[in-house]
Formats: sequence, structure tokens, C-alpha cells
Amino acid sequence: MPARFARLRISGFKSFADPTTIDILPGLTGIIGPNGCGKSNVVDALRWAMGEASAKSLRGGEMEDVIFAGTMARAARNLAEVSITLTDTAGLAPVPFQNEPELQVSRKIERGSGSSYRINGREVRARDVATLFADLASGARNSAMISQGRVSALVNARPDERRALLEEAAGITGLHARRHEAELKLRAAEQNLLRADDLRAQQEARLAELRKQARQANRYRNISGLIRDAEAEYLAIERELAERRRRAARAQFAEAEAAVGHAEKLRDDVLGRETSQNDALPALRAREADTRTRLERARILAEQIDAEIARLEAARREAEARVATLRKDHAGAERIARDAEAAAIRLEAERSQLAADHELAPARIEQARREAEAASVALAQCEAATQQATEAAARTQAQRQAMETRLTQARGTAGQADRRAREAEAAHATAQAALVSPERLAAAEATREAAERAVAAAETTYAEAQNRVQGAETRRTEAHAAAIRARSAATEADAAAARLKAETDALKALLAQKFGRDPDPVLDRIKVPAGLETALGAALGAELSAGEQASAARHWRSLPAIASDAALPRIGETITAPDALRRALDHILLLPDGEDGEALQATLRPGQILVSIEGGVWRWDGFVVRPGAPTEAAVRLAQRNRLDQLDVEFARARQSAEATRAALQEAEAAERDARHAEEEARTARRAAESAIDRTRKDLRTTAETASRLAAEAERLAAREAAAAETRARIEAEAGEARAALAAIEAEFATLDDAQAFRDALDRARSALSESRRRDSEATQALQRLQTETDARARRLDTIIREQSDWAERARDANDRRTDLGARLREAEASLETLGADGGARERRAEAGAELEAAESDHHAAARDLASAEEAARRNSAAARAAEQDLARAREARIGAESAVREADHAWGTVAEKMLERLGVDPALPAVADPSPDAAEKARKRFERLTRERDEMGPVNLRADIEVGEIETRLAAIDRDREEITSAIAKLRGSIGHLNREGRERLSAVFTEIDRHFQALFTRMFGGGRAHLALTGSDDPLEAGLEIFAEPPGKKLATLSLLSGGEQALTALSLIFAVFRCNPAPLSVLDEVDAPLDDANVERFCRLLEDISQDTGTRFIVVTHHHHTMARMDRLYGVTMQERGISRVLSVDLGTAAAMVEPAGAIAAE
Repeated sequence: MPARFARLRISGFKSFADPTTIDILPGLTGIIGPNGCGKSNVVDALRWAMGEASAKSLRGGEMEDVIFAGTMARAARNLAEVSITLTDTAGLAPVPFQNEPELQVSRKIERGSGSSYRINGREVRARDVATLFADLASGARNSAMISQGRVSALVNARPDERRALLEEAAGITGLHARRHEAELKLRAAEQNLLRADDLRAQQEARLAELRKQARQANRYRNISGLIRDAEAEYLAIERELAERRRRAARAQFAEAEAAVGHAEKLRDDVLGRETSQNDALPALRAREADTRTRLERARILAEQIDAEIARLEAARREAEARVATLRKDHAGAERIARDAEAAAIRLEAERSQLAADHELAPARIEQARREAEAASVALAQCEAATQQATEAAARTQAQRQAMETRLTQARGTAGQADRRAREAEAAHATAQAALVSPERLAAAEATREAAERAVAAAETTYAEAQNRVQGAETRRTEAHAAAIRARSAATEADAAAARLKAETDALKALLAQKFGRDPDPVLDRIKVPAGLETALGAALGAELSAGEQASAARHWRSLPAIASDAALPRIGETITAPDALRRALDHILLLPDGEDGEALQATLRPGQILVSIEGGVWRWDGFVVRPGAPTEAAVRLAQRNRLDQLDVEFARARQSAEATRAALQEAEAAERDARHAEEEARTARRAAESAIDRTRKDLRTTAETASRLAAEAERLAAREAAAAETRARIEAEAGEARAALAAIEAEFATLDDAQAFRDALDRARSALSESRRRDSEATQALQRLQTETDARARRLDTIIREQSDWAERARDANDRRTDLGARLREAEASLETLGADGGARERRAEAGAELEAAESDHHAAARDLASAEEAARRNSAAARAAEQDLARAREARIGAESAVREADHAWGTVAEKMLERLGVDPALPAVADPSPDAAEKARKRFERLTRERDEMGPVNLRADIEVGEIETRLAAIDRDREEITSAIAKLRGSIGHLNREGRERLSAVFTEIDRHFQALFTRMFGGGRAHLALTGSDDPLEAGLEIFAEPPGKKLATLSLLSGGEQALTALSLIFAVFRCNPAPLSVLDEVDAPLDDANVERFCRLLEDISQDTGTRFIVVTHHHHTMARMDRLYGVTMQERGISRVLSVDLGTAAAMVEPAGAIAAE
């Protein structure tokens, strides 16, 4: 058993909120603590980390219940983690950990995310963890995890349920499951055989139908071949036409490509000049950086000198404070020296006086002793005289005693009778006075009625408050809904404004791009009404990109207007444009809706252009442009108009957004007011509820008071009647007692007077008291003198010690005064030294001069650098202009390239169609007649053949394939039947083999377990005998396990007939017998010793020690038994010093014993 459990770490699991580590060491480890402190949580953590999947087995409702749920002082955790460290695991772990000597297996659960397992930090499956622990003869539900409940379950289990122990020891725990699985597979195979026969019959019927469909599919394919030929002819003609258009577009693209090359050459020349200027910048920047570095160094030096001056000043202030402190301490030392000198003088005087008094003490003590002895003799004489007088008085008193006793008894009886008579009269008067008056009863009833009215009023107030709360809730709900609507409206308004803003910014970015080569085209100064952008762009087109600068290669000149008598409206009448465009705009006529441009083209005068809103152009010289896509100028004009419209819409949207935000604020304020009103209404309702409770309580109190007064009135009336009767009876008894007293007093008067004897006794007693007083005073005087003498002796000793102490304090004070004087002189010298700054201020002046020079050099370098950068920026502007020219050339190339792409796309569409529909390479030789008429003729033939094929209706083109598939399937079915027949035979053989193997292994392990069980039973009970038996069936796989036990002094019986403790010992013997057959590296025993007495606990612990030594198993024992605790090698105490939070304390008993033994040996010596 090479693997070892080394430690357990718990964090956030159940009551273990903080990380806790428990070392699992060799031998016996005990876990102790009060009930409910979390001992069993340690066991649950171990089982959970080993893969326990049942929350119920962990005493929870769901798996997330194992996460620390929090306390009154601690917040709940979101995750729990438990890790187990294993050592000596090389070759036992799954891939890729098979060579690792140490493994850390951890399980973590997070709320809402489930559990995850890791081995050495790498995530693995739960099955891998379960397999790992199973290979180590451990696991969450392994027999080594023994609880008191498991022992009870074993005791109460049926014999067939106990068989699981044998199966686990034999390693055939899953035999029944595997055999059941094989039987299910056998039944499934037999069903598959029946289904295969049914399926073969179905496939043969389907095969006949498909052969008919295959003949119709052949005719369909023939027509499809003709259709393919017709379509190929049609697409070949279309391909040739597209090829011609593509060649024309490529020629135009080559011209644009040449223009781009020329522009790139000009751009490269400008960039070369820019590069040469930029090459000079690094040196200037380096110079500026050097001067800046020098400036920073000078500034830092100045700051350091300033800091040094400040430090010297602080040191000087500190030295002054130290000098003042030392002077104060020196004065204190001098004061202590003077106090010591005065105390020495005072103590010497007191010692002299006490010594003189101490010399006179023996004579005084002797005199007091003689006086005490004389007083003792006189006391003895007085005591004898008093004894004689006492005896004479006693004799006289004895005679009078009997009579006085009778007299006393009679007087007592008479007095008691009189007292009882007075008490009865007083009781009667009290009972009369205590009677409840009708007025008081009426007042109590009135108070109760007033309380009822108060309750009714409070209930009415509560109902009104409840109505106000409901109304406030309704208003708050409506206000909340209004706020949600307002918030939604505000969000929509903000989104609309954002969309308009984004569109505006995009249009501004587009319009910021240059149109044409001229830096200031006339297009940017034209205002066109919406709808006429396409018309104006079609009429003037690229001419709108020119400016009005006469120096430009292309520009507009201002010429006088030419009179025009055209009947059609002129476009210039509605357009705002520069004067240079006025003549051109006057000759652009707008075609009215519904008119024919071609009919009116012939009537145009030279220079006139007729345009339509859709972009059609009819020029006076016969040139025609059909309405189509707008030109770039038209698009730019439309964008400008859209931008103006967006400015208005954006302003309107922004106002709307502001209005909706204001409405939102009002709605939120209304919601807050409604919520505040609701809170006030709820407060009023709570007050009304309190008032109802208070008035109802008052009502109950007043009702109880009224009821109590009525009952009290009845009780007091009965008591008054009883008191009157008692008074009459006691008065009669008092009369009889007074008559008896008078007779006894007359008899007592005839006795002799004993006063003379009493007087003599009183005189003797007075003399005795005086003698005792004198004796006591003499004795006290003697004791007082002895006490004073002892006190003087003790005080003399104390004075000697005090003189020594004061002498020591005087020496210490003188030494301290000397030391403080020296330190004071040193501090004063240091203060004088700090008075000078050591030339720091001169160095500060030099640093300031250096700083000014560095600043001057840095300003000059920065100025040169700025000049060079400005020149570079100017050259960059020229480069950008060249880039813009290049961009325009590239735009032209892009237009040509777009035309090429369109032509290529048209050609590619035909080519793709040919490849897709026909699978023909589009690069085949050209057709003989690529005319449009030939294409139309080929298209009509293609359509006719297609209609003929469609009239055939649905056709199964896969009929031939399906015939082959079914024939193949029939062959496969035949093969499957053979395989199923073979599998059935194998499954039947496997079931038989499993049964034989299970019986053999179960029989073998039963014999071994029975042997261990008999030995362990005898050891646990200290005698007796027991054995195991298989009952209920001759087949070991179906038989139950019965336990027969014969404890010492009892007859052989089954487990159910034994006592509770005997059942527990027997069950533990069986469990450990199974454990002996298949030892585990770790065993957990959770309070299994609870039902055992001290003697059995002792045997149980010795057994654990032997198993641990023999097998190397490490035991964790949860216990409350003090004998078990004493036998542990170490103890972990689980406590709850903080409510709801478990903590672990550890004690190594072996180490503790080793520490105690040397201490005991020393004590014995």
C-alpha cells in the first residue's frame, strides 16, 4: 500500500469559513469537540473531496448547501474548496500524473456553477477522481468510511443487504450490475434479431417498387441531357458577349493606371525633399534633449541643497529641544538627591526614639504581668462567693418556678385570647373596609366601555390609513409606469439625436473631402433646392469641380448674360450660384412632368440643355443622356442638402431629447413624491396598527380589571361574614381565659418572697463582674505592651531597610546628575556646531547660477528645433498636396477598375452559371455566331425542353442508387443476423462466466473474512465465539450473510438478539474483518465508540493500534469518549469560539508525553 494520505485542507466548506489544514499522520488521529461544533463536517469534507455526489449523504438538500452560508457576523461565501494531498503516488495516478510522487486532489464548488475537480492544478473529470481513490481502496462510500449510522445500518440490515460487504471485499461490487447489463444486452440482441427479420421483408417489397421508378428516371435523364446541350449553347453566346465588354473596360483601366504612375512620380519627388529635412531633425532634438537634461540636473542639485539646508535647520531645532529636556532632567535629579538627604535625617531621628523606648519595655512588661496575676487570684475568690449565693437563690427560685410557670401560662392564654379577639375585631373591620363599593364597580365598567370605543376609533383610523396606503401604492405604481415611459421616450429621443448626429458627422466628413482638383470648386457655393440635384449634376457634371481662379487650368469666367426667350422654365431661376455660372444656368431648361424630352430637343437654341428631374439630358447639338445613376456632383449636392436638412432635424431632435429629459425628471420627481407619500401612508398605517394594538391591550386590561373587581367583591363579602362569626367565638374564649388567670394569681400571692436571696446573688455577681473587669484590663495591658514592643522591633527593621533604600536612591540620583551634566554639555556643544550651515547657502547660490545658464541654453535649443519642425511641416503640406493629386488619379483608376470589375463580374456570372449548371470550362473556344438573335433562339429551345421535362411530374432520380442500396442493405442485414446470433451465444457464455467467477471469488473471500471475524470477535469480547453463514440460497451470489455470535457467558444467537453494545462490537468486528482482507490507506471512524463501555473501548483502541501498525493504515477517529482520546497519537479539537465558525486546534499526545516524562523524573529527584 504505497500511497499515503498526507493532509486535508478545507476552505469555505460548511462551518469552516476560514482555510483550515489538518495533517493526516501515521497512527491514530482523534477529532474531538462539543456537539454541533463541526467535527462531522471534517468527515463530510473528506468524503466530498473523494467524489460524493449525493447532497443528502452530506446532510444537505442540494450540493450548494456545503458552501459556508454565513452567520450574523460573517457574510456567506460563494465557493467552497477541499483538497487532499497524497504522497508516494508514482505509478498509481492516471495520465498525465502517473510519474508524480505527490498529488493534490481538490474539489471546488461555486454557487450557480457546479463542482470542478483538479489534480495538481489541472482540471479532470469526476470519474478520474473516483477511479483514483478506488484504485487506492478508498472512496466516498468505501467500507473504510465508518460512521455510527453505518454500524447501525449493518446491524439492522437484512442478510442479503449485508452481502454487499462480501462483494466489496471480493472486488465484485459491480458484478450484479455487469451481469444485469449483459442480460439486458442479451434481450436486446434477441429483439434485434426479430427486427432484422421484419426489416428484410420490408426491404424486399421496397426493392420491387424502386425497379419500376428506375425505368422512368432513365427517360428523365435523356431529356435532361438535351436541356443541358441547349443551355450550354445559350450560355456560350452570353459568355462571348461578356468577353467583348470586358476587353473594352480593361483598355480604359490601362489609361487610368498610367495617370496614376505619373502622379506617384511627382509625389515621390516631394517626399524625397521632406525626408532630407526630417533627417536634420534628430540632431536638433538630441541637442534640445541634452540641454533639457542639463537643466533638470541643475534643478535637482538646487533642490538637494535646499533640502540639506532644511535638514540642518531641523537638526538645530531638535538639538535645542534635547538641551531643554536634559536641563529639566538634571534639575529633577538634584531634587531627588535633596529628598534622599532629608529622608535620611528623619529616619535616623525616628530610629533613635524607638531604640530608647525599646530599652524600657522589659520592666514595664514585668510590672504588668504581676498586676495580671493578682487580678486572677481576686477573680477566683469572687467566683466562689457567687457560686454559694447562686445555689441559695436557686433553691428559693425552684419553689416559685412551678407557680410562676402556671401563672405565665394562664397569662399567656388570657393574653393570646385577648389578642385573638382584637385581631378578629380588626379583621372584621378590615373586611368591612375592603368591600368593593358599587361606585368602584361602575367606574371599572365605564373604563371598559371607553376602551371599547377607543378600539373602534383606532380600527376606523387603521381602515382610513389602509385606504391611503392603497391609494398611494396605486399612485406610486402609476408614477413608476410614467417614469418608465418617460425614460423610454428619453432613451429613444437620445438615440434619434445620436443617429442624426452620426449621419451629420459622416456627411461632414464626406463633404470635407476635396471635390475635383481645384481647391475651391463652384459646387461648394451653389444652393440647390431639394429634387434638382440630379438634374444640375447631369447638366454640368464635372464642370462644377472647377473654381473661379483665373490662374487655374480649369476655371469659370464671369461673362455677361445672354437674353433667352425659352418657353420652358430655366433651372437658374431656383438655384443660388456664383455669377460666373449665371450664363450656363440660364441655358439649362427644366423638362416639365409628362413632357417628352426627345420631342422638345429639336426646338432648343444653340447652347441650350434640356434636363429632367430624373437626370435625363437632351442637348441642343443632339447629345442625349438617359436618366440613370446620379453623377458625383449630383451626389455631393444631395449630400449638402441632406446636411442642411439634418441640421434642422438634429436641432429639433435635440430639443425633443431635452424635453423628454425634462419630462423624465418630472416623472422621476413625481415617482419620488409618490414613493414618499406611500412611505408616509405606510408610516401612518403602522402608527394606526400600533394604536389598535395599544387600545386592544388597554381594553383587555380594563376588562380584566372589571372582572377581577366583581370577583373580588364577592370574595370580600364572604370573608366579612366569616370574620364576624370568628370574632364572636374568640371573644367567648377570651372570657374563659381571664377567669382562669384570676384563680392562679390568688394562689401565687400566698408564696414566700425570694427577694432577699436575689439581692444577695446580685451583690455577689456585681463583685464578680468588677473582679473580671480588673483581670481583663490587666491582661489587656500586658498584651498591649507586648504588641507595642513587637511593633517597635518591626519598625526598627523597616527603618534600617528604608535608610538603605534612600541611600541607594541618593547614589543613583548623584550618578544620574553627573551623567545628565555631561550629556547636557555635549548637547550644548552640538547645538553650537549646528549654528553654522557649512557653506550650504553659498552652494545654493552657485547652483542657482548654473540653473539660469542651463535654462538659457535649453531655450535656444528649443527655438532652433521649433524652426526646423516648422519647415518640415511646410514641406509636409506640399507632400499632402501631392498625395491629393495622386488620390484623384487613383480615384479615376478606381472608377476604371470598377468598370473592369463590373465587366469581369458579368463575365464571371456567366462563367459561374456555366460551371454550376453545366460543369463547362468558360475558357473554351468562342462560338461561331455570338449574335443576340442566336442567343434568343437557343434560349427558346432550352425553355421548350424544360417544359417537356416538367410535365413528367415527380421522378425518383435515385431509384437506381436506391436499388443498389437496398440490395447492399439486404446483404448487410444477413451479415447482421449472423453477428447477432454469434453475440447472443457470447453473451450467454459471458453471463455464465461472470456467475462462475463471482461464486469462486465470493466463496474464497467469505472463508477469509469468516476467519478474521472469528478472531476479531474473540478479541473484542475477551472471549466467546462467532461465525458467519450464507443463508437463503445455495448460490453465493444470491445468498444472504447472517452473523451468529456467542458472547462470553451467553448462548449462540443471531445479531438481532444481542444487546446494543454487543451488536455494535459484533458489527465492528465484521467491518474490520473485511478491512483486514482489503486494507485502505485511510480509515475514518465517526463516533463508532458511542455505544461501548470503557472496557470495550479499550479493546477497540488496541485493535486500531494493531491494524495501524500491521497495515500502515492511518485512522481518523471522531469521538467523545475520554478513553479513546487518551489512546490517540494526536488530537484535533474542533471548536466554535465564534458562533457558526469552526476552528481546529491540535495536540500531539506523543510529544506531550515525552515532555511530561522528563518533568516527572526531575520532580521525583
